[in-house]
Amino acid sequence: MNIPQLHKLFLKSSGISTDTRKIKNGSIFFALKGENFNANEFAAEALQKGAAYAVIDEHLEENNRFIKVEDSLKALQELAAFHRKYLKVPILALTGSNGKTTTKELFNAVLSKKFKTVATVGNLNNHIGVPLTLLSMNSETELGIVEMGANHQKEITFLCNIALPDFGYITNFGKAHLEGFGGVKGVIKGKKELYQYLKKNEKMLFLNLDDPLQKEEQEYAQNFTFGSTPAANVQVEYTSHDSFAGIKAEENEITGNLTGAYNSANMAAAYAIGTYFKVPKEKIKEALEEYIPQNNRSQIILKNNRKIIMDAYNANPSSMAAALDNLSRMDMSPKIAILGDMFELGAMAAAEHEELTENYHKSHVDKVFLIGSNFAATSVKSKKVRKFATFEEFRAWYQPSEFNRGVILIKGSRGMALERVLELL
Repeated sequence: MNIPQLHKLFLKSSGISTDTRKIKNGSIFFALKGENFNANEFAAEALQKGAAYAVIDEHLEENNRFIKVEDSLKALQELAAFHRKYLKVPILALTGSNGKTTTKELFNAVLSKKFKTVATVGNLNNHIGVPLTLLSMNSETELGIVEMGANHQKEITFLCNIALPDFGYITNFGKAHLEGFGGVKGVIKGKKELYQYLKKNEKMLFLNLDDPLQKEEQEYAQNFTFGSTPAANVQVEYTSHDSFAGIKAEENEITGNLTGAYNSANMAAAYAIGTYFKVPKEKIKEALEEYIPQNNRSQIILKNNRKIIMDAYNANPSSMAAALDNLSRMDMSPKIAILGDMFELGAMAAAEHEELTENYHKSHVDKVFLIGSNFAATSVKSKKVRKFATFEEFRAWYQPSEFNRGVILIKGSRGMALERVLELL
């Protein structure tokens, strides 16, 4: 079966399923493979649970509802690319080292005030997530917002060739996925693949002129800019109120529910993009002030006379440094940081963890608790720093009196699962 034929079946289906635990009646199940699973083994089960068809790439017992292809993942990606061209929906893509998912959520909050939008769910932003996002769009979708993640060169280019974005934005360039990109220069090169695609196809770039690496792209004619400089299309001031990020733009003062000065730039980007798409200014303000962060991203939790900054969804050296800087600037005392190891740093892991710990002596953070083998191996020696090789070691030591007041930052890579700290607090 070719892709146009598969697409006709897709249009009559209830959507795409890739997990037999979440089968939708009338859907098309794609049997994908991973290092530790082979969904071809569950194709018959998917049909029994209500899938209309199952796309497989291995020889299985004859079934007229099995659709045999050479590669199920490739078929999913080709179907998504075909569907994207079929719908002709304008696509706004974004990537970056830090803040992608939060910024995507802000974009969706603003743009949905005017358009029927479909945006990436959570952080499903890879070679599987992007196709699934595109395939969740239909004839009623007026604007698609697609988050793109990458941990090596040419991945953004690959995703662009599926999503064919008309607009694009890069949040920033930082020390994320250093192992796959081979260093910061590799990160910049990899993320800029989005802008290179847009330029090649004469599409629109959204640029933060307060970021010197983005300012370089201003030479390209089709851009729309924001920043604190009068040269920007949308001039903004970055503000904060009671530790919450905010902006002032065109006499509109906006304070959101996101912690950290770094989130002011994310709000500014959303304001600028809302302006470009002619969303009424009062609706942009309303959207930014209504947005509540979830999933352990820049959340503020008030608990037993303590302010807890829950930012445990992910971490890299750039986002960790920004979070610590934000903590050190807060008015409450004592300031306590509970930090978990940062992953995907490869050969640079030891040096990056060491560099972060060297800054504690200069900061205004009162207590630092380091969790994980990388942090435990650092040479830092300070009365305000305590190291634990594992979370279990931290849990066994945990003393409530150390955390009974003040402001507490919880941050670490996803694999550290530091949201478990909340159970102790």
